[in-house]
This record gives sequence, C-alpha cells and structure tokens, in this order.
Amino acid sequence: MSAVKSVVVACDMVTPYGWGIDPCWNGLLSGKTAIGRLDRFETKYFLTGKAAVVPGLAGGQDESLVIQMLTPLLTKRSAVIPDDALLILATTTGEIEILERHILDGGPDPAGSRLNYLLNKVIGLSGVSGPGIVVSAACASSSTAIAQAATMICSGERDCVLVVACDSVSEFVFSGFSSLMALDNDMARPFDKNRSGLTLGEAAGFMLLMSESRASREKRPVIGEVVGWGLTSDANHMTGPSRDGSGLALAIQKALQSADISEDAVESLAAHGTGTVYNDSMEMNAFKTVFETRCIPTYSIKGAIGHTMGAAGLVETIVAFESLREKVVPPTVNLLDVDEEAKGWVSSEACAVDGGVTISTNSGFGGVNSALVLGK
Repeated sequence: MSAVKSVVVACDMVTPYGWGIDPCWNGLLSGKTAIGRLDRFETKYFLTGKAAVVPGLAGGQDESLVIQMLTPLLTKRSAVIPDDALLILATTTGEIEILERHILDGGPDPAGSRLNYLLNKVIGLSGVSGPGIVVSAACASSSTAIAQAATMICSGERDCVLVVACDSVSEFVFSGFSSLMALDNDMARPFDKNRSGLTLGEAAGFMLLMSESRASREKRPVIGEVVGWGLTSDANHMTGPSRDGSGLALAIQKALQSADISEDAVESLAAHGTGTVYNDSMEMNAFKTVFETRCIPTYSIKGAIGHTMGAAGLVETIVAFESLREKVVPPTVNLLDVDEEAKGWVSSEACAVDGGVTISTNSGFGGVNSALVLGK
C-alpha cells in the first residue's frame, strides 16, 4: 500500500431520484424504482418507452442536458473546490444532443458536441484553473477516472483531483442501445433469472479527492478512502463481455493487490449489474473466481436509476460510501426471482454489514473492466 492515502473529502450528485445523495440512498432503501415512461422524444419505434431521467430537465434548450445537471451541482459547491484541483471529466457522449439537433433540424454547429468543449465548460463551472483531462472509457469512464485520480494522489503527482461525471438520456444513445437489442422492454431486473436487458438512465456528479495529509491540513471531513484499484481489458468483443468473467476477475485481483488486502477483508460488492443476460452472468463468474465459495452481499442500483453510462461508476462509488457509513447493503431494486448463479449473493432486501471494505465494479464496451476497493 502506498504511504500516501487518497481520500474523498466532498461529493454530490443528481440522479433520477432527484438532487443530492439522500434522495438516491432513501429511494434505494425504499425498493421503489425511478424508472418510468419517457416523453423526451418519440419512442414508439424503439424496444421500450421507458427510462430513468432526472426530474425537471428539458430537451431542446440552449443548455444541454448535462449542463442542466452540472450547473446547479458545481456552482452550489464551488466554494469547497480548490482552484488548483486537477479536473478529470468522465463521460461517454457528453453534449451529444448538440450533434442531434444539427442532424435533425440543422441546429447549432456540431463541433459544439466535442468533449473538449464540454471540458472547458466544466472547468468554468467548477472554478478550477485548468487544464483538465477527459476520460471516456465506455461505461467504466468514471470509475476509471477515480482510479486515475487516486493514482496521481498516491504517487505524489497531485494532492487534489476533482472528478466530474455526466451522461444523459438522448435519442442518439437510446436508439443505439435499442438497435443493439440491449434494452429490456419494461424495466431492468439485475441478477433476475428472467432479465432481458438494461434500462437507460442519466446522472451527474462530482467527487473531490485529496491526499490524506492535505485533507488533514485543511481540516476537511473525510468521507472515505479509495484504497485500491484495478483496470483490465478482456478484448472479447466490441460490445459483449468475456463470458467467463476472467477480465473482471483480474481487475478485482489487481485492485486487492493495489490495496494490499486479502479477499477475506471484503464485506460487500457494488456490482455493475446492468440486467443484461451476459453481463450479470459474467460478473457472478468473476466474483466466484476471486472469492470462490464465500457468498458476499452483492447489489446493483441499475434497476432503480437505470444505467447511467459514463456516470455509473461515480454514482455507485458515492452509494458505496453511503453503504459503508450506514453499514447497510441496499436491496437490488426490481429483483423478483434471483438467478441460480446469484443465489446467496444478491437480494431484493437490504442487509446489515459491519462496513469496513467494499468493492465497486464496472465494465463496458470493448471489454474494459474496473474495480475500486473502497474503505471508510
């Protein structure tokens, strides 16, 4: 383990449950999904008409959906963000509706949808001095960004890094997943034996990481520690994961080695849990490879808020810290009939744990896999 610790001193988010961490956490514990009917654009030609969207956002405005989410979050908390923080922006499609509007009705210059343009906007909103970094690693974007931030801090390259993540439900993204036949026609049911696809969601959030010494010097409250991390690519397929879970298993093993802890120290797992047949099976294979016969309380939040794509890892990390603080593993929402592979691991009921250490996993197109070891 590095002598320098990477700790989280501030975070916030907006999800389909609403603004802030508490509405999301309480929504998860209630077991009620935030997935509902989507009226942002016409869906009759797609596999489903449902998604999980942030209340109050409006498409077709001068400000993109992700900017509508990020502006209140970052301006409200800008006072806690030092101007010397390095910004890492994690997203898959950013302000993609700028390109959509250009194609559909000859709208604004499509160059405005480039991720470096969004990066400059986020630098302005957060008040950091810049420049920044964009990480776009499919649905492992923000967990990869958190790993990059922790690496920089533990190596001494930086002592303060701001990770910002965002993605929205756009017609571009919705039509893409529909054409891949990846959407459940109703709602995602992670680890359910009758699962048939994912549900799209949207979210935005930020996480401020510091070296433990700087956090102490500035008297910052510590939310938790990014103890270890592992990243791999199984290079199995453009969109499909390796069936045996070997790539994710290796990412988890690397994360444990990075943290210098044993498998026995892990008390819960925050799974990627998309609700697709192959992802959930792959994850269970990976978990059983690493932890063998030991059943560890495991959950997914994607039946509650949908798959928030590039923002998923950051949202799930914030939830994982909340789980450690409250010593409760939230239920997997929409789980009705647990798949045989997941029995003893995943439940539709919340359960108590001692806290301590948890692992959050994410996987994405191209075979990318990430694992973060998180501690109180």
